[in-house]
Amino acid sequence: MRLPSLLFGVALAAPAIADQPLRVTTDSPEYCGFLAARLSAQQGADQQAMALAAEGLRLCDSGHIRTGIAKLRRALRAARAQGG
Repeated sequence: MRLPSLLFGVALAAPAIADQPLRVTTDSPEYCGFLAARLSAQQGADQQAMALAAEGLRLCDSGHIRTGIAKLRRALRAARAQGG
């Protein structure tokens, strides 16, 4: 009985999911640059966000891509919180 209700729920959600564009991300230096560009376009980035971004870029540049991306994402969230 649970499987049909689960399938029904998925069927209802599918059109809403299909309307959103698919964004594929990879752990690459290019994605680090993409996140850094998004942060530079973000309004209201404070010192904390900029420090996180600088650390993220440093990590990306030294080969620690996944950790750098995590820092850049934290910087984006911090900037969004400050900017509204």
